[in-house]
Amino acid sequence: MRSLLPLQFVDAIARAGSIRKAAEGLAITSTALNRRLLALEEELGVPIFERLPRGVRLSTAGELLIHHLRSQAADFEKLKGQIADLRGERRGHVAIACSQAFLPYFLPEQIGRYRREHRGVSFGVRVRDRAAAESALADHSADLALIFEPVRLSEVQLLASARQSIHAVMAPDHPLAGQSTIRLRDCARFPVALPTTVYGVRHLIDLALVRTSIELQTMVEADSFDFLRHYPRQEQIISFQIPIGLPPGDGHRALVSRPLDTRDVPAGRLYLCQLRSRTLPVAAAKFAALLEREIDHIAD
Repeated sequence: MRSLLPLQFVDAIARAGSIRKAAEGLAITSTALNRRLLALEEELGVPIFERLPRGVRLSTAGELLIHHLRSQAADFEKLKGQIADLRGERRGHVAIACSQAFLPYFLPEQIGRYRREHRGVSFGVRVRDRAAAESALADHSADLALIFEPVRLSEVQLLASARQSIHAVMAPDHPLAGQSTIRLRDCARFPVALPTTVYGVRHLIDLALVRTSIELQTMVEADSFDFLRHYPRQEQIISFQIPIGLPPGDGHRALVSRPLDTRDVPAGRLYLCQLRSRTLPVAAAKFAALLEREIDHIAD
């Protein structure tokens, strides 16, 4: 218990929304954790959490405290990276919040390339929708965010971006598979599978539908792009992805992908971001530079 730092237990309680649940995750008793919290609140002279009938939530003072603690932890990671550089080493940890499209091909390749040269660097990759990824930058739980069609961008600095059109994914024997590009009105003749509304792909499709009188036959909706990428193998349904989340060419064999006509659904953009005015730890900054070069060369 002595070694438990304020960031560890305050952050654990904030994420769990409950002292009991946080204590279970920290492998200590809830009584001991509550004593530590009360001692810190007494030292500060204000409550850190509001006690609710079913849990707790950060008070205004608590939000200021946790932001300060996370900033300190991030600065310490940066310092460790700088000290490692003095020794001619590359160590540290890179935390990434990203949209699902980056998971199957792009990020594994880039992280693998980086770690082949810098074995001392560890990575944390967390799937976040576009709003949650931006929030992760703001609360320092992520160094970098890779997102498609961001929500606000008010607190983040753009490092690189690339254009991505929406692709229709279908079985090779689908009636539309022979076309080089696909109109949205053609998709309306068949059942479709869509991502949920929090995702950029769905956002762009919904905007296109608002501008037209087209109605899609949405028969499947999911928050997993991996599921949506593979489901068209089961029936003649159309799902939608962006190219960075698809194998090169028609590499999946059992499926084909064709771009939607940009007259119907304009292309979106994917972005590499960091928190505005934050100096990244050395390892994260070097990995960001690698990603910038790759994103600059991405072809739609």
